[in-house]
Formats: sequence, C-alpha cells, structure tokens
Amino acid sequence: MPARSLEIGTAGIRAARTIEILRTARGLSQRQLVGRVTALGHPMSNTMLSRIERAQRRCDVDDLIAIAEALLVSTLVLLQEPTAT
Repeated sequence: MPARSLEIGTAGIRAARTIEILRTARGLSQRQLVGRVTALGHPMSNTMLSRIERAQRRCDVDDLIAIAEALLVSTLVLLQEPTAT
C-alpha cells in the first residue's frame, strides 16, 4: 500500500504562521532560531524550519515544544491566531 501524504490542517497552518511572525518580530533569522532550537537539544536544520514555516512540513509535538522554548513562549501561543508580540 503506498504511503499517504498527511495534509497540514488549520492548526498546523496557524502554528506555521505564528512561528514565522514571532521569529521575525524578535529579529531572528531562521538560522538563529534553528541554532537556539538545536542548542536546546532538538537538532533542526534550516530546511526543516523553512518548510515548517511555509506549511510544507508537519510540525510535530517535539518540534513545537522546542520552537516555543527557543522563542520563549508557551506552546499554546503557537497554536493561537498569529499576532506579533
């Protein structure tokens, strides 16, 4: 049976937009955020973050937690409607 691609739902798209908004509001490049996430013990490549932000890659729970920690926000913030803070 061929593998079925998993579509990204509305919560995933919302999280992707919020991650990008918060990252840019904090003046961080993708490379800088990836560095923070990796330093927290969750290795991530620039490509992975780019694809997450463009909603081309699913953001799993471990990614979400590490990105939230690197951005100094609650994971719940990433799941809400995006706003610059």
